Amino acid sequence: MSFSVPVVLLVFNRPGPTAAMFETVRKLRPSQLFIVADGPRPDHPTDAEKCEEVRRIVTTLDWPCDCKVNLADSNMGLKGRVHSGLSWVFDQVERAIILEDDCVPDPTFFPFCAELLERYADDERVMTISGDNYQFGTVPCPHSYYFSRHMHCWGWASWRRAWKLHDPSLPYWPELKADGWIESFVQDPGERRHWHEVLDAAALGQSNSWAYPWSYTTLRHNGLNIHPAVNLVTNVGFGPDATHTLGVSLFANIPAGSMTWPLNHPPHVLRNFTADDNYAHIAYRPQRRCIW
Repeated sequence: MSFSVPVVLLVFNRPGPTAAMFETVRKLRPSQLFIVADGPRPDHPTDAEKCEEVRRIVTTLDWPCDCKVNLADSNMGLKGRVHSGLSWVFDQVERAIILEDDCVPDPTFFPFCAELLERYADDERVMTISGDNYQFGTVPCPHSYYFSRHMHCWGWASWRRAWKLHDPSLPYWPELKADGWIESFVQDPGERRHWHEVLDAAALGQSNSWAYPWSYTTLRHNGLNIHPAVNLVTNVGFGPDATHTLGVSLFANIPAGSMTWPLNHPPHVLRNFTADDNYAHIAYRPQRRCIW
């Protein structure tokens, strides 16, 4: 039996991690698959061969599947490729589950996302569903998931209604910065410093990250992001061939657990302040800068 929620794969030039990620998708057998691939960089002579191998991996299907591909002929960069690719996807479908090439999920990640995509389809407060939990067991979660203002994107899902709000140019950031907007809801000084640095860089075109502008979108619209009570996705992509995740990180290779059913839903759609404060304490200390 195939899986009916559309699955999107964001890929580039890393055959090893891509193959590990794709094996979980192959076992899932989604009925609809979208492939978004960036093209080779002109100054990297091995890119063309690696990109071709990655594309072969993710388009070799042994199950019935409506597979649509969006393959860049030349390199668009991570920010441009993800934004254009996901806009292409959400022009065609109302909801989707999204995996980058280095994100290897537990099998329960997919039904977890599917159930919550349906449950919160019309709740505009909720903008993303993540497979990531970065609490390291320090904040107990009495339910199957919690709501956060932090957007985690190493395996996630969303809706057209949310993505249509996204503008990677960071509209209004200079005005909001001048008005002390970040300070109005962020207490942790390390996190305040983090957001000013990364949003300034994104607004000035000095950052190739797609995730920081998307986080800005969710923050600016007071969006809530769902995180599971147990980590469901392992990022296996840290290393010298990565785009951003080059160094040692507390968030690399976190083992993936499994979700259990029936899901125990929180009684209220409200942010978990304790979990958010704990994540900020973990992620934004100077020696543990969060890297996407």
